[in-house]
Amino acid sequence: MNDYAISITSKEKAELVKVDRPTALGVNEVRGKTVCTLISPGTELAWNYSGEKFPSFPGYAAVFTVEEIGTDVTGIKPGSMLFCMGPHRSFQQVEARATRPVPAELPCEKAVLARLMDVSMTTLMTTAARPGDRVMITGAGPVGFLAAQMFALNGYDVIVIEPNETRRQQVIQSGIKNIYPKIPFDDATIARSIALVVECSGHEQAVLDACKIVRKRGEVVLVGVPWRKQTEASAHELLSLVFHKYVVLRSGWEWELPLHAADFSPYSIFSGFEKALRWLASGKINVDNLIAIVNPMNAQAVYQDLLNRRAKGLFTVFSWEQLKP
Repeated sequence: MNDYAISITSKEKAELVKVDRPTALGVNEVRGKTVCTLISPGTELAWNYSGEKFPSFPGYAAVFTVEEIGTDVTGIKPGSMLFCMGPHRSFQQVEARATRPVPAELPCEKAVLARLMDVSMTTLMTTAARPGDRVMITGAGPVGFLAAQMFALNGYDVIVIEPNETRRQQVIQSGIKNIYPKIPFDDATIARSIALVVECSGHEQAVLDACKIVRKRGEVVLVGVPWRKQTEASAHELLSLVFHKYVVLRSGWEWELPLHAADFSPYSIFSGFEKALRWLASGKINVDNLIAIVNPMNAQAVYQDLLNRRAKGLFTVFSWEQLKP
């Protein structure tokens, strides 16, 4: 049986290529057939598909069915469905501790979204804002859309800012009603009442506007990646806002948390995955009708659609069960 992976072989060229499984399985590893993998459009388009280093092998979220188990692995059986941070590949081989079980009632195409949820989960775990506080999400792409629902689920008063009409409708359909095409500075009930802005667009103007709208000593967390310069905004304006409003402007670096929890460090990347999988399984995070399921054989067309904003879903998932090369 042949195995395959999606490789970016040159600039804006994705191909399905043959790969070999490692001959050995580590004593603490599990291996099995991939069911589906999630595309992270920001990272994969900017870093891989439009990048400079080739070949690259993108992907960082997968669900797979366990076929082989290392001799020291306990608690996992063949046939188990597991989530991991795996690439776009027809098999996964990872340490058992780097996986989490997928709830039986959760479809795999939804389970892989746990990876994107974890991007802003770190902010949820580390913010000084408390449930009941007003939180603003700027940018309702895949990460921002999920962040808005997670903060709302945890008792925050959520406002979403998104200029795109289609994405605004997607947010409304998810159950969040307070959404605007731009920050409403002229609304006295909102201005300077924001405890936290989760900036998911990566746009400089959004960061400046966030610092203007946030309350004194409020937080602005930079989750979105500034892939390219988009304005001529002055650093002086940003520094003045931070200084005079005591703004806590900080990184949204998801790896601020350790990978695994410990006795005195209960919050971790993998505890975040566990929460995300539970919330998705219970339906508390609404992603219905927003996932486009695609065939890995059509990888080039899929990435082109994402690059040119023709993709049909907010989330794009490769189904490796469709693979028939």
